[in-house]
Amino acid sequence: MKRRHKIVFIILTAASLGLAGFSYNRKSPTIIENAYGYAVTPIQSLNVRASEKLKSFINYFRGIASLNGENTRLKEELLETRAELNRLKLTESENLQLEAIVGIQQKYSNYPTTGARVIAKDPGNWFDSFIIDKGTNYGLKKNMVVMNEDGLVGKISECGYNYSKVISIIDDTDAVSAESLRTGDIGYVSADFTGEAKCRMQYSDTNADILEGDEIVTSHLSEVFPPGISIGHVISLDTDDKNDMQYAMVEPSVDFSKLKYVIVLSASFENELTENPDASEEQ
Repeated sequence: MKRRHKIVFIILTAASLGLAGFSYNRKSPTIIENAYGYAVTPIQSLNVRASEKLKSFINYFRGIASLNGENTRLKEELLETRAELNRLKLTESENLQLEAIVGIQQKYSNYPTTGARVIAKDPGNWFDSFIIDKGTNYGLKKNMVVMNEDGLVGKISECGYNYSKVISIIDDTDAVSAESLRTGDIGYVSADFTGEAKCRMQYSDTNADILEGDEIVTSHLSEVFPPGISIGHVISLDTDDKNDMQYAMVEPSVDFSKLKYVIVLSASFENELTENPDASEEQ
């Protein structure tokens, strides 16, 4: 047994020295190295390609995640920008309305005026009647005139301490004395009550020269409204079948789908009128 071990040891030693000598100063790999490389290289190549694919795959999804995060950030910034622009537009619109109200106050400087904000309205599409944030605490009273930068809105129908209810010309059953700005022909304007924000101007004079497009304003005969306030423009002419009276459909100057600020305009004769419960319905 010992002899056999010695023989194996000698053979292995000789083989090792032979291989060492064979590889000394060699210029090419040994047969064993070639065989090893031939077997291992495809596996290494596969591992490298798999590793590169995995890295590419991971980087792809990292890129998507980063892109999604960037998109989310950009969307948030866009929403913030839009909100800021809307706020600026709203502020600009409000500033224009306030500037127009100042212009009205200067135009009717001989009358006391009070600016007010609309704070509530009745249900529906139109501002048929609504609430403003000023009342008797600002000296407001029933029947005071309400208008905005475009023209006549209506009048105060009820007054509280810090609020007032306004009834507009598209809902008021009372008639407003009016005239054609072009010709001076007189008539009476009242609400049309057809579900649209329209008014009807009734006039009995068959010779009245009322035409489509004419601007209708408050007349000098009104007991409540100062003369010359724009009511609207004639959009059609017709005759009432019940009484054969001619009338004109009037598109109000005021946009009654949106009201934010108004001016309350009062004249000295209104104080007497508000104290008289039997005042005429024709205004």
